Amino acid sequence: MSRFAGKKAVVTGGTHGMGLAIVEALLDGGAEVVLTGRDEKRIEEARTALAPRAAHVVRSDAASMADIRRLADAVQERLGRVDYLFVNHGFAEVQTLEEVTEESWDRHFDVNAKGAFFTVQSLSPLIEDEGAIVFTTVANDLIFPGLSAYSGAKEAVRAFAQVLAAELLPRRIRVNSVAPGYIKTPSMGMPGLTEEQRREFEEQGSRATPLRRNGTVAEVAAAALFLAADATFSTNVELPVDGGFAQGLGSGH
Repeated sequence: MSRFAGKKAVVTGGTHGMGLAIVEALLDGGAEVVLTGRDEKRIEEARTALAPRAAHVVRSDAASMADIRRLADAVQERLGRVDYLFVNHGFAEVQTLEEVTEESWDRHFDVNAKGAFFTVQSLSPLIEDEGAIVFTTVANDLIFPGLSAYSGAKEAVRAFAQVLAAELLPRRIRVNSVAPGYIKTPSMGMPGLTEEQRREFEEQGSRATPLRRNGTVAEVAAAALFLAADATFSTNVELPVDGGFAQGLGSGH
């Protein structure tokens, strides 16, 4: 029997990168999945690539309360119930202290923090008792100049995971987080970077990471799925997937 046969999951930010890797692993294991994205091109690419399988692609902006409510309606209509919720969406823009505007600050917190919290609030009635929520945070001490707004918003997500783990204990819903370090994706997690900046960021990651390389989206997906499906006696855990970066191993940190 397939690993996730009969399971139903929601993956926000699931049309590319780490989210898409989680979606593909779930589908390969026999799950039915609702995944979200905001970029129309990526949505269509995901629909085309995943069409033969039990995937439902929903356009949803995590910063929009109306979209979050519509997502809950779509999940209830298409899945009815949810075993696993992966809160994976994110937004990052490199801006120095002087460049951050109120608009960009609000966008970072609306997508990363507000969007994460209210997605869980909206979908929690659909999550099965003894189900699982997995947040995507960021490796501790992954400090990169120009990411102050992003880093602050992700710290809020880390706090949400801790408090919600306690709040959902009566329903035995486990709440954990996967904390990626430097992960190789087409955008390196920051779509605003130029090709040269992305290359420099990847090279910096290889130098700074004790294992001397960037991680892969498949490695992040494996950790997220472990927390959701296998770590059945773990809650309020943040699992680093960072090649030893946050643990300060070797001379890379």
